[in-house]
Amino acid sequence: MKEKKGNIFTFHDKVIQRVEKEDLLNQNAYTIWLTGLSGSGKTTIAQILELELHEMGFTTMLLDGDNVRDGLNNNLDFTESGRRENIRRIAEVNKLFNDCGVVTINCFVSPTNDLREMAKSIVGEKSFLEVFIDTPLEECEKRDVKGLYAKARAGKIPNFTGISAPFDIPVNANLVLNTLNISPEESAKELLEFIKPKISKG
Repeated sequence: MKEKKGNIFTFHDKVIQRVEKEDLLNQNAYTIWLTGLSGSGKTTIAQILELELHEMGFTTMLLDGDNVRDGLNNNLDFTESGRRENIRRIAEVNKLFNDCGVVTINCFVSPTNDLREMAKSIVGEKSFLEVFIDTPLEECEKRDVKGLYAKARAGKIPNFTGISAPFDIPVNANLVLNTLNISPEESAKELLEFIKPKISKG
């Protein structure tokens, strides 16, 4: 054991940097931000993508409403201010995961360009990949197994995106996936082909 002089250690204390953690995991950390209407297929595509990445040896984290709204953000409502704080916290969590070298996959409606730009500014533009899951509202309503759209149209769910709250079509998306005529597996494959060269080392 090295000697201490008073309260000062003779060895150099050091914070492990992100690049060193990325080297250890043999990957480049990115935030992959899937945005789109409820029912567009975000979570299904993300789950398939994460499984594929896991089998390839990548270290990932998948975040969506189920594991964020039930825990970290369970004190937030769906008002404009609640939505903004929800996205802000999620972006900060992404930044922490990226700093640990982890590829983080997100499935959030994040309905406005302003919200998505805020998330990008927190994470950092170089680490942020915005993916628009482009599914028409009519198709999302057809897929709605939980009946959320019907409740929203009946006035039972206020501030529901696409019905009583707006959704801004992304203007700066890195990738657009039109899911109307292709399967979730095909969408996930296209997304995988897009991100794999970016997260791979060498």
